[in-house]
Amino acid sequence: MEEFALWRASGRRHTHRGHQIFWRDGGAGEDGTLLCIHGFPTASWDWHALWPGLCARFARVIAPDMIGFGWSAKPLNYRYTIADQADLHENLLREQGIGRVHILAHDYGDTVAQELLARDTRRRAEGDDSLVIESVCLLNGGLFPETHRARLIQRLLAGPLGPLIGFLSTERTFARSLAAVFGPRTKPGDEQMRQFWLLWCSKHGKRNGHKLIRYMGERRANRARWVGALQETTVPLRLIDGLLDPVSGAHMVARYRELVPGPDVVELPEVGHYPQLEAPEDTLAAVLDFHSTRVK
Repeated sequence: MEEFALWRASGRRHTHRGHQIFWRDGGAGEDGTLLCIHGFPTASWDWHALWPGLCARFARVIAPDMIGFGWSAKPLNYRYTIADQADLHENLLREQGIGRVHILAHDYGDTVAQELLARDTRRRAEGDDSLVIESVCLLNGGLFPETHRARLIQRLLAGPLGPLIGFLSTERTFARSLAAVFGPRTKPGDEQMRQFWLLWCSKHGKRNGHKLIRYMGERRANRARWVGALQETTVPLRLIDGLLDPVSGAHMVARYRELVPGPDVVELPEVGHYPQLEAPEDTLAAVLDFHSTRVK
């Protein structure tokens, strides 16, 4: 728990629409700024195994807990949307005086990255260089709603009984559901799973699960915009995917190759939904290779 506690103690605070947002800041390298966008239902802690390597390469590495997640505020009466999460990241970058940024995203964070890419394409067309995305590296996520295989708990949270399901969830049911998306040989240990649960439950967070899960409907409603962002961007893209992921594994990679021009894909055959935690060395190597060979 010591490293976990230190991660929290070393965090900074940003105000988003009157609410406190937790974020981590680091970096000692030369390759600009990297923004790390976490997934559902976890938080910026997802990046801790890559953090030293990322900080050695990039001048700044920024990783917030999105609103409703981790150690950030989890307001009960709040409209959680992907667009709002994108606003949060843009506002944080601008507050820090950052005008150019690389992105590393996972899961729910992939969808936020797609929205950010759509905005970047529009700004470039308008000659607006106030915030420029220089590259995007994506880990397992629901890039295409037609290939996203939601877990039972996700479908229940998104249904009419969602508020009750969230309220009644226990650490045991949470752990069983989350462990199922990891590879058979790379599942989290008890301590790691306990950390995930604490991040989910802190500040009564589980009461908002049925609101946060609405992103699945947003993906369907905004498919043209968010898939189009991947197809139309001139920004270098790389997908790093754990193929054993039942939610967005090999089947999603196949769709990515069909739809995204010149697909750059790194496949991790023994890994599930969390490459950055299940195979951190391989994932870090793939991220750094991308920045060495594809990003100019």
